[in-house]
Amino acid sequence: MRVTEREITAPVSLTTPDGRLNPAAVGWTRTPLLRTDGIGRGRYAWGRNKRWEYWAVTTPSHIVAFTVADIDYAALHELWVFDRATGTETARSALGVLGGSAQLPGTLGDGPVRGRKGDLAIAVDEADGGTRLRVVAPGVRVDVVAERPPGHECLGVVVPWSERLFQYTVKDVARPARGALWLDGRRVEVPAGESWAVLDHGRGRWPYDIAWNWGAGSGISDGRVIGVQVGGQWTDGTGSVENALVVDGRLHKISEELAWEYDSRDYLKPWRVRGETVDLAFEPFHDRRARTELGVITAHTDQCFGHWSGWMADSAGERVEFAGILGWAEDVHNRW
Repeated sequence: MRVTEREITAPVSLTTPDGRLNPAAVGWTRTPLLRTDGIGRGRYAWGRNKRWEYWAVTTPSHIVAFTVADIDYAALHELWVFDRATGTETARSALGVLGGSAQLPGTLGDGPVRGRKGDLAIAVDEADGGTRLRVVAPGVRVDVVAERPPGHECLGVVVPWSERLFQYTVKDVARPARGALWLDGRRVEVPAGESWAVLDHGRGRWPYDIAWNWGAGSGISDGRVIGVQVGGQWTDGTGSVENALVVDGRLHKISEELAWEYDSRDYLKPWRVRGETVDLAFEPFHDRRARTELGVITAHTDQCFGHWSGWMADSAGERVEFAGILGWAEDVHNRW
């Protein structure tokens, strides 16, 4: 189903002074223009606020993902490393009471990101030409720069459930990555030109019970840098969607609710994501399953890694075809 969305081209605050959604912020951007410092202030100061930074780096040999999150009554810190050749997973996680162990800027890019709990430490810093990503945990060290080429665009979307519940998401795909990781002292290169970083930045106030699909991919096809960004479930009926295509750093907004097809009994079967302006196939090779049962917090995640192929329409309505774009598609249900 097509939706009508407004492109925001000037800075605006996500919230009003009393903490409600600012109607002027509802829309989408191709650069991070929204100010989100008002989350957690005013009459809606505590309980439903969610703030996080999720980064994933894909390389020819490994996939690395980490999270720093503050959900008011807890701080979540996670690291996951996947060896594509052996299928070995290395996971580290830590849960902090309230949000004190997570340091997150009020607005994207306005300060460092820090997460430290136990023997897991995460640091994200803006640097010349990109973002430096560092993680230290037992047996693992990560030091990667996610480059930001001149003119590179990313998708920002405000999803309005109500004036009290809303989310600002930035999905930044196809960021060239370089650096290294160390696994049990062995250095593994993150080779430039073959490695990619993706950011999921979130600031908002969420319903307690929510489900979503998210798909992302980055790579080169027919000599063009392709970034895939698609989503579903959580945005349905809001008038906002988080769908876009990035070609050589230029973002093409897809204003359409897409149909997701997958087998929840066997997530490693092929997926399809389709609409009038999108026809994608996703072939997974690994399902990262995560289950959390911590009283009021429950989370069921199946994040499948694999390759995207098919086509998406650009802003002129022309089909952009591609194949072999490495990324993921996920099915998530949270009570948080």
